[in-house]
Amino acid sequence: MHLERLTTLDGADLRDYARLTDVALRRVQEPAGGLYLAESLTVIGRALRAGHRPRSVLTSERWLDDLEPLLRDHDVPVYVGAPGLLEELTGFHLHRGALASMHRPEPLDPVALLRDARLVVVVEDVVDHTNVGAIFRSVAGLGADAVLITPRCADPLYRRSVRVSMGTVLQVPWARLPDWPAGAELLHELGFTIAALALAPETVGLREFAAERPERVALLLGSEGDGLSRGALGAADVVVTIPMGHGVDSLNVAAASAVALYALGSAAAPRTPPAS
Repeated sequence: MHLERLTTLDGADLRDYARLTDVALRRVQEPAGGLYLAESLTVIGRALRAGHRPRSVLTSERWLDDLEPLLRDHDVPVYVGAPGLLEELTGFHLHRGALASMHRPEPLDPVALLRDARLVVVVEDVVDHTNVGAIFRSVAGLGADAVLITPRCADPLYRRSVRVSMGTVLQVPWARLPDWPAGAELLHELGFTIAALALAPETVGLREFAAERPERVALLLGSEGDGLSRGALGAADVVVTIPMGHGVDSLNVAAASAVALYALGSAAAPRTPPAS
């Protein structure tokens, strides 16, 4: 790494870090530029261990000693500035140590991703980046093999998703399905039982389903407001519910993913956890 100390925001190529609180701008700029942002030393370390390439790093003086071993083998600019100057650039206080602009990895092929999988999560049209990140954290922590997202689902590599997931979106294999719900046929062809997590007239309780869990399961999660689409429910082999009490009909999609994955994972053979 090579240091570039900032005394002004003029001159250096800092466009990757400008106006990070503008959601509309980031949605366009990051995918179009083939980039994503890794926030915090923990997340940067996970990105580098996953083989992702940094483009540059933004930090303050106090974090340089912690950054040096992470970036020892990467010849990239590290922009170092006073906290107030960095906040002026990004729009928020940089309290997590550092931000890194990273090159996006090549997209994975859904078929290759599913070939050896036994438990996967399909995320249909979840547009809240916080929920997407939390689902990925549940997948990593509770032993699912991969995630598939539908065309309209929020970007897992958007900054908030990466941050909420604690970088696990960088270690969990995932792919975007090119078409949905037609993409459900791929799951059926590969022998997956599609279990839709939803409220419906005819359902199976989660405990009951987990007790007789099929060998290969695709857990289908729906959007925050409307839940799963009719097409998704039509493609499902079974609708599974989490029994609720006290007049509550359902959980937030991210919380529901954790409950369901715990039940399904504990019903399966022990798994080797993903590398941190």
